[in-house]
Amino acid sequence: MTEEKAKVKHRTRRILNRFGRKRGNLIPILQKVQGELGYLPREAMLEVAQFLDTPEIDVYGVVTFYNQFRLNPPGKHSIRVCLGTACHMKGGYITLDAWKRRLAIDRGQATPDREFDLDTVACVGCCVMAPVTVVDDKPEGKVEPTKVDGILLSFERERERQGEERR
Repeated sequence: MTEEKAKVKHRTRRILNRFGRKRGNLIPILQKVQGELGYLPREAMLEVAQFLDTPEIDVYGVVTFYNQFRLNPPGKHSIRVCLGTACHMKGGYITLDAWKRRLAIDRGQATPDREFDLDTVACVGCCVMAPVTVVDDKPEGKVEPTKVDGILLSFERERERQGEERR
């Protein structure tokens, strides 16, 4: 077992100790584990299944059914493209395609350097600003492909500025 897997198991067990072994605790347990680890790695799901004496496939089924759960590690910066009705009508899928092209990832994935992760949401309640992308919990309105480039450029400039400050 790798050191990383051992750490995941240890952290998961610490969380499990706060819960009873009732199957009804499955979702709260998964939420706590994801809150601690940022996602739900295989090792954590196996620990949860063993703790609750539940088939592993049942835990996996719950994790994949609810879109609040992540199977992949998150990126440093979270990109959420709204695909609610207003955003859909105003080009949300075009915006999503622009993010996918610029980041070279699909929804539900993170960039190889784990700088960004990309996903979709049903609605963020900013319909007047459609199409909306939520970047690190900050809604960005009227996000068309050229604005995607601008948002990414701002992250690049910030990285350059931080690099200059370290020198």
